[in-house]
Amino acid sequence: MRGPDLERTHETFTASPESLVPADHPLRPVKAMADAALTELSGVFDACYAVFGRPSIPPERLLRALLLQILYSVRSERMLVEQLQYNMLFRWFVGMNGTEPVWSPTTYSKNRDRFLQGEVAVAFFNQVLGQARAAGLVSEEHFSVDGTLIEAWASFKSLKANDGSDDHRPPPDDPGNPSIDWKNEKRSNATHQSTTDGDARMYKKSKGSATRMAFLGHALMENRSGLVYAATVTMATGTAERTAALKLVSGVGPLNTRITLGADKGYDTAEFVAECRDLNVTPHVAQNDTNRASAIDGRTTRHEGYDVSRRKRMRVEEIFGWLKTVGLFRKTRHKGVPLVDWMFTYTAAAYNLVRMRTLLAAA
Repeated sequence: MRGPDLERTHETFTASPESLVPADHPLRPVKAMADAALTELSGVFDACYAVFGRPSIPPERLLRALLLQILYSVRSERMLVEQLQYNMLFRWFVGMNGTEPVWSPTTYSKNRDRFLQGEVAVAFFNQVLGQARAAGLVSEEHFSVDGTLIEAWASFKSLKANDGSDDHRPPPDDPGNPSIDWKNEKRSNATHQSTTDGDARMYKKSKGSATRMAFLGHALMENRSGLVYAATVTMATGTAERTAALKLVSGVGPLNTRITLGADKGYDTAEFVAECRDLNVTPHVAQNDTNRASAIDGRTTRHEGYDVSRRKRMRVEEIFGWLKTVGLFRKTRHKGVPLVDWMFTYTAAAYNLVRMRTLLAAA
C-alpha cells in the first residue's frame, strides 16, 4: 500500500541537537579537541573584549562556526549563518540549542579585527599542535617545507601605475567591469600596484604558467605524522619561499639538537643551505644540478636519511591540496597579508584536527 504524501510543516518536536548526532560521527573527536583548545584560550579572549558593556556573541561559538565553514567548504559567512538556521549538526558543533537565534553575518566583519589583533589563529594553532605533541604525534626532529601560490581577491584590471602615468586613460565603459587595453604597456610589481589589494603581487609559480595576482602560503610539515608544524603567508616574491622557510624553522626542535629539513629544488641555493647549517639544520634539499653546481654535496647525500626526507617531502603537497580543495584556499576571500595569514593559519589548524582524528583512531 502506497503511503500518503502529507506535509506536516506545522508539527513540532522536542529533541536536542546532541541527541540527533550519532555517537560515532566523525565530527565528535574534532569537536572534543577544538573545545579543549578553545578552553585554554579563555585568557586570550578576555584580553580581546572590554570588561564592561553588552555581552558579545561568545568568541568560542564564532570560531567553532569558522571551523565548520572550513571543514564543509562553505563559501561565505552568509551561507554559513544560513546553515546554522536549520542544520542541527552545525548547531550542535557550535554549541547552540534547536531554537536559539543565530547572529548576523556582519558579526564576523566586526570581530575579525579583534581576532586579528589578539592573534587568536596562532594561539589556537599552537594549542592544537600542543595536543598532538602530548599524544606523541610529533617527532621534533624531521621536517619538510614548501610554498604554494594563493590567488588574491584582485584582478589585473585593478593595477594602477605608481607614478600616475596611466591617469590619461578615458573613463571606464563599465565601472563595475571595465575594459582595459594593456597593449604596448609593460607592467611589473616595481611600477604597478593593485588598488583592490595593495599587498597582492603579480607572480607565477613556474615557467610556462600564467601570471596571477597572488600571495604565497608556506607550511612546515612534521615528517612522521604529516601534521602542519607552522604556517604563514607572505607577499609573492622570488625569494619569499626561502625566507619564510628559514623563519618557520628557526627555533624548531630541542636545543642543541640538529634537525633535518626537506625541500624541493627551488631551495637549492648556496645562501639558503649555508643559513640552514648556521641554524643547526641539515638541509635535505633536492639537488638542482641541471644548469649549475648544486649547493648540496656528499656531506648530506651520502646519508640514508637524505633519501627518506626526499620521499617524505612529497606529503606536504597533501596539505596544500586539502587547504585548497576543502578549505577553499585556492583563491582567498580576504585582502591584505595579515588577514590572509590569519585565515591560512586557522585553516591549517583545521587540517591538523582532521589529521589528528585519523591518527588517533588508528593508534
